[in-house]
Amino acid sequence: MRNAFILFFTLASISFSSMASINTSKLDPNKLQTASVSNYVIDLSTGKTLYKKNSNVKMPIASLTKLMTAMVTLDAKLPLNEKLTFTPTDKERMYNTYTRIRMGSTLSRGETIHIALMSSENLAAATLAGNYPGGYEAFIKAMNRKAKSLGMTNTHFVDSSGLDPHNHSTASDVAKMVRAAYKYPEIRKYSTSPVHTAYFGKPSYKLGYTNTNALARGKKWTVNLTKTGYLDEAGRCLGMVTTIDGKRILMVMLDSQGKLTPIGDAGRIKQWLQTGKSKPITADAKYYQQQKLKELTK
Repeated sequence: MRNAFILFFTLASISFSSMASINTSKLDPNKLQTASVSNYVIDLSTGKTLYKKNSNVKMPIASLTKLMTAMVTLDAKLPLNEKLTFTPTDKERMYNTYTRIRMGSTLSRGETIHIALMSSENLAAATLAGNYPGGYEAFIKAMNRKAKSLGMTNTHFVDSSGLDPHNHSTASDVAKMVRAAYKYPEIRKYSTSPVHTAYFGKPSYKLGYTNTNALARGKKWTVNLTKTGYLDEAGRCLGMVTTIDGKRILMVMLDSQGKLTPIGDAGRIKQWLQTGKSKPITADAKYYQQQKLKELTK
């Protein structure tokens, strides 16, 4: 654990002044090692794909799903100030997993999107879908239509929270989803809040929420959009847009073994962009990737 934290702080603190600018034409993908099973990196300033690894392997994407949930909700142009009620039916739709939200209480739609994105509140995602015109099933159909419209040909959604491992995609498709989500000012704002207090009604109470991405909570990175995800079947996942040396870089990390591994990969990618090389990954990480790829491609 101590070594993991040392790795995190070492990679996260790489100076922005190490290069005047990133010269993407000279980057060698073979000089970058990542511990995630699958990756995709894009320079949004140019649209150029900088790095990809196992990018077309289908796998569960856990709570990265909530980026699509937010887009479909915002596309419907529903009032963000409308109060939504959290119901037992919503709780059943997130498989009765734990939530601090009280049944029967209310929160505005905008605030519900906010806590679904920045703190990955599963009940919020289920409630957004349940309050869609036509109901929950219509919302899931809209998610899949949106995915198709974005060219996400290897993606399928069955729930709005990402708790169902049958929500599957690829790093290539997730990159398309993150790129589309970046166009929504609300998603950029909501997803990057370091901390947030939500004020509920009926009864009145408040809950504090923390961003699930440690990089968004710190001050060493400029995070423009972020969404994390975790399931046993999906491992640790991260989709993020960050600014490095003036360039907007989109990163996707799917299926990492350790809690800090996606953060470590973000640091390795940043180091590679700035210096042309990255720190190596551990033998355990290599073994994990090999085993997961066997499972995913058999």
